[in-house]
Amino acid sequence: MSIFSIEQSAKAYRADFVFYAVAIALLSGFLLWAAPVGRAPALLALAIVGLVLWSALEYALHRFVLHGINPFARWHREHHRRPTARVGTPTVLSASLLTGVVLLPAWWLLGSLPASALSLGLFTGYLGYALTHHAVHHGLSRKAPDFGWLRHQTLWHARHHHLAQPCCFGVTTRAWDHVFGTAGHRA
Repeated sequence: MSIFSIEQSAKAYRADFVFYAVAIALLSGFLLWAAPVGRAPALLALAIVGLVLWSALEYALHRFVLHGINPFARWHREHHRRPTARVGTPTVLSASLLTGVVLLPAWWLLGSLPASALSLGLFTGYLGYALTHHAVHHGLSRKAPDFGWLRHQTLWHARHHHLAQPCCFGVTTRAWDHVFGTAGHRA
């Protein structure tokens, strides 16, 4: 297995969590060190925009790329076929895309502080997605309270995997599925 493989070794699979946690810590540290106190509300707002941007990207990528464009759809079908396998986007690819498409252009257009805040939100959203997706597929949600958020997300994602009509594309939030009418019917 290589760093570009869609089926990852245990080490490569864990690298995603470590890379994004370190990136979040570095961006947070940079913002705390470099940002003037007066800019904190605007930077916090940009971090929230990054979180919302991630949630929209999560939905759009899952719905239109992973369920619509080969070879990604073919790879994603393998995840549906073997949901506990370590099948996912290699860290080198996700990190390159998020850095190249968001962080660097934002740095060039907005400057270092706004770009860091926006990327902090985006990277935090991605890490939240990765952790949630791992939890729902690897039994961690069974330890969650019966009516807890993670338990609800697990049931939601199970609908995505098992209903005949594709639905429930959001892993961390159901909001975009409700906005775009892909919440599916109640099982």
